[in-house]
Amino acid sequence: MVSFGVSRILLVDADAFFVAVARKVDPEGAGRATRLIVGGRPGSRGVVCSASYETRAFGVRSGMPISQALRLCPDALCVPVPRHACSDTSRAIRDVLNHFTPLVEGASIDEWYLDLTGTEALYQHEPIEATARRIRDAVFRDTGMRVSIGVGPNKLIAKLAAELAKPKPDTGATGVHVVAVDRVAEFMAPLALADIPGVGPVLQEKLAAVGLVHVRDILAASAQDVSRWIGRETAHRVLRKARGESDAAVEPRAPAKQVSREETFARDLTDLAALRQELLELARRVAADLRGDGLAARTVTVKVKDKTFTSRTISKTLPEPIESDAAVSAASEALLAKIRSGWTVPVRLVGVALSNFTPARDAEQLTMFGSAPSMESPRDRALSRAVDRVRDKFGDESIRSGVPRAVPLGEKGARKPR
Repeated sequence: MVSFGVSRILLVDADAFFVAVARKVDPEGAGRATRLIVGGRPGSRGVVCSASYETRAFGVRSGMPISQALRLCPDALCVPVPRHACSDTSRAIRDVLNHFTPLVEGASIDEWYLDLTGTEALYQHEPIEATARRIRDAVFRDTGMRVSIGVGPNKLIAKLAAELAKPKPDTGATGVHVVAVDRVAEFMAPLALADIPGVGPVLQEKLAAVGLVHVRDILAASAQDVSRWIGRETAHRVLRKARGESDAAVEPRAPAKQVSREETFARDLTDLAALRQELLELARRVAADLRGDGLAARTVTVKVKDKTFTSRTISKTLPEPIESDAAVSAASEALLAKIRSGWTVPVRLVGVALSNFTPARDAEQLTMFGSAPSMESPRDRALSRAVDRVRDKFGDESIRSGVPRAVPLGEKGARKPR
């Protein structure tokens, strides 16, 4: 029998996060819609980011094209993702969680791992389920958001338990599901192998071809047979997970590897000026996301997908980290110019990503130790942060960038927007 020690790991998962935030910011529209799709307007070529439980009952799933989702559920209301509000809400939830333990790791915008190992005395030795419910109540009280919490002896079990905790219709789940150390084998046995993180569709097909569909199936097979069927390394990894084993630690300061924004257009863009304007708006948004996390970035990546679904991606690592709208926009625009050189195919999607992070500096810091890098000045950073404060107070549309003149996608020598 595997020993898991006394670790107490929680996975806090915000229930239908994007749907809940959309309803919160638009109570008279999205807030009144039982069947709701978040991801784009009707007629757009975006994909479903999230859908209400009532809409999922029609077969609507994340990643599905909006057009397909509406064919499945024609009377659903479709709204764009409220990105700024989602970022703010995510940070607010994490602030609440930080009151219960400093060991909080953000797994995504709507999921957080907590390590409560060794806190039994701090919480008067109450059952871990009671602590989890107090966390759940505190998040709702302070943010208005509902969360589900899975509890287990490691991150894998906590993740799987959180899925069973979600109060979906007709499940009887109550928002908290605890798996004790001595119940891990019992908990894992009936699960489908497809439920285990890291067991993707291709691997599922290989396993199903030899009759392995559930955890109990693979545990009943010999390790030698499993290795022969799917390879030694893969077999070792899957068997460990099937036994509920994981030694991954909760890393509270594990940094995000990348922040990105992308946009799929309702119609293919053939106008260079329109494409550049979309790119600059994405650059501004992703720069604001970066500053919101207290970071600067050295690597800028631009991605373009044309009407044939062919993607082109180009990156540049800068000698100095940047964070301002001006610097991120300039770098993104230069990369776009390289991608489009001699290429006139209409564009379906454009995206901007930032990575290779360092902590953000004070707006004046560089001038104390020498001259500022050519791409970004202290004034650029100070101006961008001032604009952030205005938008936080008065909304995302309170300050808008200028629109460059129209230029066909194949024309060279386009004037840069001021």
